[in-house]
Amino acid sequence: MKVTGVWIDKKQAQVVNWDGEKSNSLSLDSEVEFFNPKGGSRSKTKWGPQEVVQDSRYLEREKHQLRQYFENLHEALEGSEAIVLYGPAGTNRKFKKWLDEADPSMAAKVKLVMPADKMSLNQLKAKVRDYFSESPAAGT
Repeated sequence: MKVTGVWIDKKQAQVVNWDGEKSNSLSLDSEVEFFNPKGGSRSKTKWGPQEVVQDSRYLEREKHQLRQYFENLHEALEGSEAIVLYGPAGTNRKFKKWLDEADPSMAAKVKLVMPADKMSLNQLKAKVRDYFSESPAAGT
């Protein structure tokens, strides 16, 4: 039985596949740009109009880049029978929500969505191994 643990944030995802005896890992980098919108200006006249920055343009670009990142991660998870998601800042929840809409059969395999700070690859492997070996209901 192939089970998978994923630590995901906007920069990269660490994927650990475990078959009960040994594990292998994969690192998947995102291509999500981090935007720092600049601009906006003050009018030369007192109480004059202001130019504002259009955040919607940056947010829309980020949304498309996240969707591409999630599609790449979805391909990496093919063949998994059970999945656990870890990560900070809600990216793990966004990925779960995306899975619910894009592939409900794979979304049903997600057993746990848990917030977690940055962890090393060995810590992720241990967490996945502990979760699936201690919880008999996790594998089903």
